[in-house]
Amino acid sequence: MASSSTKVVPAVNNERNAWRWGFTPQAEIWNGRFAMLGFVAALLTEYLSGQGVLHFYNIMHTITNTTVNMP
Repeated sequence: MASSSTKVVPAVNNERNAWRWGFTPQAEIWNGRFAMLGFVAALLTEYLSGQGVLHFYNIMHTITNTTVNMP
């Protein structure tokens, strides 16, 4: 088996948690963290209010009761 000349160097924790803009691994890690927080917040909203998130913010009611007048 031939050895490769490229080395994979693991990221240090400080580099992994750095706040970087653009399509970088650090930005994707933060994006995933915020997505998990949003998902948990949506689940808690549904659990504590007894209704869906769209109904809780009165968005679904607005969508279902909107009438469209066709010419």
